[in-house]
Amino acid sequence: MTRKYYFGPMWLAGFATVFCGATLVQAAADDAALTEVRGKMSAMFESIDPENITYSPVDGWFTIQQGSVIAYVSDDGRYLLQGDLIDLEQQVNLSEQSRNNARRELIAALTDDEAILFSPADVKYSVTVFTDVECSYCRKLHSQIDEYLAKGIQVRYALYPRNGPASKSWSTSEKVWCAKDRNQALTAAKLDQEFETSQCDSAMVSNHYRVGRDVGLSGTPAIVLEDGTLIGGYLPPAQLSLQLQQHVPQP
Repeated sequence: MTRKYYFGPMWLAGFATVFCGATLVQAAADDAALTEVRGKMSAMFESIDPENITYSPVDGWFTIQQGSVIAYVSDDGRYLLQGDLIDLEQQVNLSEQSRNNARRELIAALTDDEAILFSPADVKYSVTVFTDVECSYCRKLHSQIDEYLAKGIQVRYALYPRNGPASKSWSTSEKVWCAKDRNQALTAAKLDQEFETSQCDSAMVSNHYRVGRDVGLSGTPAIVLEDGTLIGGYLPPAQLSLQLQQHVPQP
């Protein structure tokens, strides 16, 4: 004979209280673990701020993220993992998703006035290109700037001298930024031609360089789409247009 049990309102209320209490205890334990790991990581790595460490989609691990640079640390602070976290069920690269979100925010924070803008009359797409004035493929990309514009692609240049502040490229980039006509100056610099410049606050070059590092550049040119997708390297106008159609479909 099968017995039937009746779970009345009082039992359900009691279960809810126990479940809620257990959940709060677990949340408190997770918070304590996060605080402890933040302390350990900040002590080990000067470049990691406590707020760079947050919960991850996987139990037992926390995410370390600075800009688009992502790693994972175990909840006891012992193991550090660098690599992509992939949800096999959903077929989604969660790490790349986080990187795109970070890059999108970084690029959105860089206004048009803080970039060197080459814009067509009818803007269909906008990309941000991190460029080094001495980089050969950066020069190849810029030599086709009219073709990009003809396809409705607005190019926002950010100056990224790959060899850092002590390099000739950095000095030239500062001169480009201080020129009255930055577009003409950038074109001349890429052709090794002289251009008019003056003294000014060239701190924007440092800002471009910092944003580029947070974006996670490995070289130049680097093209960042509005959705945060990073294209490392040169793409001809036709291929870039196809990429943009895939990532930013037109109505």
